Amino acid sequence: MTEEKQSVLIVEDEEDILALLHFNLVKAGYQVDCAACGEEGLQKISEKLPDLVLLDLMLPGIDGLEICRRLRQQEATAQLPIIMLTARGEEQDVVQGLELGADDYVTKPFSVKVLLARIQTVLRRRAEGESVSTPEELVLGELRIHPGRNLVQVAGDNVELTYTEFRVLIALASRPGWVFTRYQIVNTVRGEDYAVTDRAVDVQIAGLRKKLGPCGHYIETVRGVGYRFRSEP
Repeated sequence: MTEEKQSVLIVEDEEDILALLHFNLVKAGYQVDCAACGEEGLQKISEKLPDLVLLDLMLPGIDGLEICRRLRQQEATAQLPIIMLTARGEEQDVVQGLELGADDYVTKPFSVKVLLARIQTVLRRRAEGESVSTPEELVLGELRIHPGRNLVQVAGDNVELTYTEFRVLIALASRPGWVFTRYQIVNTVRGEDYAVTDRAVDVQIAGLRKKLGPCGHYIETVRGVGYRFRSEP
């Protein structure tokens, strides 16, 4: 019996980009459907739920951010994987999209190879039902993190962190490769009602990098968006 192909809905109004995406996704083995505007995209999602949505932010009519917001508000689509397609310079829109619950983003012009890798990663994590619970131990190169013991080691030496620094590190390291906005970092560490400035988050990150020494580079800055933890040493 042939395994059913995973389905991707592309919501994109630029015909050349839409054709490029459709060709390469079909070639990669996906079942592909397309929508040229937000209204059409929402209609197709309501008729048949895809496995993943490639969502352009700049759309005629209902834009990508509003589509993302609506999908996350509905029980049937709350967990639907969404990868945003954005033009360079739309950094604030990227931040908003991630905060609304988008799983990832790719900037135009994009590498098809990179995009396909991002799609595979998001679908795999959804399929595996990736747990958001904290693992017993996180190891990356010479960095070892023991969440239950509140212990961090670099090359076997203990690293003294403040409570907030430790929680920020756990939040980032628990989902390597994923981009966290400053708002999401604050949400994870302190909760939604904790008032803090972007500058305060930057200070925590700077302190973390300094204390981690040779492992500080594992925390990467995503310009205009936030931070992520490297998935490889």
